[in-house]
Amino acid sequence: MIKKLKNLGPGLLFAGAAIGVSHLVQSTRAGADFGFGLLWALLIVHLFKYPFFQYGPRYAIATGESLLDGYKKLGKNVLIAYFILNLATMFTIQAAVTIVTAGLAINLFGFSNDPITWSIIITIIGLIILVLGRYKLLDNLMKIIVLTLTVTTIISVVVAIFNTDKVFSFTQIIPKNTVEIGFLIAFLGWMPAPLDVSIWQSLWAIEKKKNSPEFSTKKSIFDFNVGYIVTLFLGICFLLLGAIVMHQSGEKFSGSAGKFAQQLISLYTNSIGASMSILIAIAAFTTMFSTTLTTLDASPRAMTKTIELLSNKSIKKLYWFWIVFLAIGTIIILKYFIGEMGTLIKVATILSFLTAPFYAIINFVLISGKHTPKEWHPSKSMKILSYLGIFFLIGFSVWYLMNL
Repeated sequence: MIKKLKNLGPGLLFAGAAIGVSHLVQSTRAGADFGFGLLWALLIVHLFKYPFFQYGPRYAIATGESLLDGYKKLGKNVLIAYFILNLATMFTIQAAVTIVTAGLAINLFGFSNDPITWSIIITIIGLIILVLGRYKLLDNLMKIIVLTLTVTTIISVVVAIFNTDKVFSFTQIIPKNTVEIGFLIAFLGWMPAPLDVSIWQSLWAIEKKKNSPEFSTKKSIFDFNVGYIVTLFLGICFLLLGAIVMHQSGEKFSGSAGKFAQQLISLYTNSIGASMSILIAIAAFTTMFSTTLTTLDASPRAMTKTIELLSNKSIKKLYWFWIVFLAIGTIIILKYFIGEMGTLIKVATILSFLTAPFYAIINFVLISGKHTPKEWHPSKSMKILSYLGIFFLIGFSVWYLMNL
């Protein structure tokens, strides 16, 4: 088991990418606003999204190619649809993770309270790291990053439980009005991550296979499962922390990036003491920065691969075009949405949820069809879970649209 844990790779990259806005922001806000009432939503979305995320590394290692290659085999129109959907969401996603990272930077470093300035600094640093090829360094630190945040979060939750005298209700809540339903869909959208991250997962699995030939399909599934369990566990922890510390306190999360970060850090320090605030601030910032860097690299890489597949040729420096394009677009979006961070995140998360059925259906069709070796087709139970997941994603999307 210890050897297996040492060989973890893409699964922790998934955890590093997922444990960002969905956990630090959405799960905490769900607990603060609804108490334990949305615990059902957190659990069920992990269950129903699981197969479609897992099909990413499963298909990649079983076939030796990414999900994007598989999409092309299903038809160019599928790949074109992905290109359009990704183009529609990549800028808002990058802007959302960058502004949260900027807010944490303001709280941690303090020399500027301007989130736009910090967003530009963070984006430039990310570009420099990717240009220099130093992303591998962050990969190597991912275990420490995730472990640090996990330990501090567990300590905070345990201490908060013992220090509170509140009486909590575990009655589960079904949102009814438009605002609450909108939050629920936003919560489900990025919990634990947008479904197109399955494409990134397939690309990471292929890279892992290049460096570690012994990385088999079975090992890739184990690797992913570890990362997925970590994201689920921390999602529950953040919801509990928000519920215990902020629910019914009268305090609401601010739409300001800097103020929100202060409130987030306070959730920890109120539980385990101010002396730990610097460690917690560093852990939270590092986690969000890793998410920002991951998305800054992954979306351009996926778009580059898509265009090369559509054009049937390799295009030099296309990756750098997309990464610069994404960086510039992110800063422009932030300039106009900076006044309301919550609105920005809500737009990005809802878009992610409404596009989720597309990725779920395509991933399931691909893993179950002739392009995947039969020995790695989903089991009967996984097929049933996949059908239920597709029904869940479509059903909630229709429910949301009917309640606009």
